[in-house]
Amino acid sequence: MTQFRNSYYLMRHGQSEANVAGIIVSAPSIGTTAYGLTAEGERQVRASLAHFDGPRPARVISSDFLRARQTAALAARHFELPSPELDAGLRERFFGRWEGLADSGYGQVWQQDEADTDGCMDNARQDAGNRGEGSVEPVSCVLQRGLDTLRALETRHAGEVLLLVSHGDWVQILQTAFVGLAACAHRRISHHQTAEIRPLVSRGQSWPSGFLIR
Repeated sequence: MTQFRNSYYLMRHGQSEANVAGIIVSAPSIGTTAYGLTAEGERQVRASLAHFDGPRPARVISSDFLRARQTAALAARHFELPSPELDAGLRERFFGRWEGLADSGYGQVWQQDEADTDGCMDNARQDAGNRGEGSVEPVSCVLQRGLDTLRALETRHAGEVLLLVSHGDWVQILQTAFVGLAACAHRRISHHQTAEIRPLVSRGQSWPSGFLIR
């Protein structure tokens, strides 16, 4: 299969309590239970949905982090859809030793990304990440799980519009494959704002070169 059977839109969660606190929350053990949307984040989401002029999604699929789940729930209600489906493949990028520290650390990680040559994490590093320890998840790993998520959705659905609710680095990195950039150059894509919805790919379009569906 070389063409998409579905159309995909990417939505970043609205402003979260972690955004306001200025800290990095990327460990699933924390992010799935705490640091949800602020009142401003809910307002951002509602405003973004009200101005959305694309086709009505058939389903909403979300990261299981609290801030994404709450965003997705608002989207599902807006479009009068069933509760969002949760998919761990859309989780926040894991930021390793930066977990719980000031979000100024993002800038340092992104500078390192520009020279990234790492492959995906091995199992030991993934296990460390689930404990809130270890190394920053490489951009290649984030891209791979993003594409794997799309592949899985392509096998389950056809002819639908899917709204994927995820996180800043996840949506930035995934978009690189569709605009011909290396994953490490994700910050060259215009910043995906909180609660912003962007089209990723339309039904009938070809898979990005080098990333054909298996």
